[in-house]
Amino acid sequence: MQRTSTLLAALIVLTLLPARASRAQAHPSMPAGMTHEQHMALMKARGDQAMGFDQDKATHHFRLTATGGAVEVSANDAADLATRDQIRAHLKTIAAQFADGVFEKPEQTHAETPPGVTTMQARKASIAYAYEEMPSGGRVRITTSDADALAAVHDFLRYQIREHATGDPLTIQK
Repeated sequence: MQRTSTLLAALIVLTLLPARASRAQAHPSMPAGMTHEQHMALMKARGDQAMGFDQDKATHHFRLTATGGAVEVSANDAADLATRDQIRAHLKTIAAQFADGVFEKPEQTHAETPPGVTTMQARKASIAYAYEEMPSGGRVRITTSDADALAAVHDFLRYQIREHATGDPLTIQK
């Protein structure tokens, strides 16, 4: 019920926000006239449903490394054990799904197939996904020695950084 309410609230916000953004400011897959704020509100509502936790109660980070990278999510409030546990369940699920070549949760969140996914699916046997707990959430480490898979993983993570506006570096970090 809460997820339905969140989606409904996002749709109401979309109808109340003026469509004043130019196409140049818009995300490439956004309908003409949709503002960045409208895009983010809708993505947040879809993310709440796909990931199973309130996006406003969590912080995402996406890291690029020489061998792949990581998806990290933490509850904003260390005392919020419910959100922490929901994050951990989500990350365990996506680690297993990504290993099987299933990327439905990011596709549902973003309403499109993120860059890199097609290659990551085709090269799934050469990519490892390892879930790790963190104090307020968790992490999925992504590793590969396959050059094409590595480029796809980096494309996927860079897309996530831009879409979620995390401010994380778009370059490989140590």
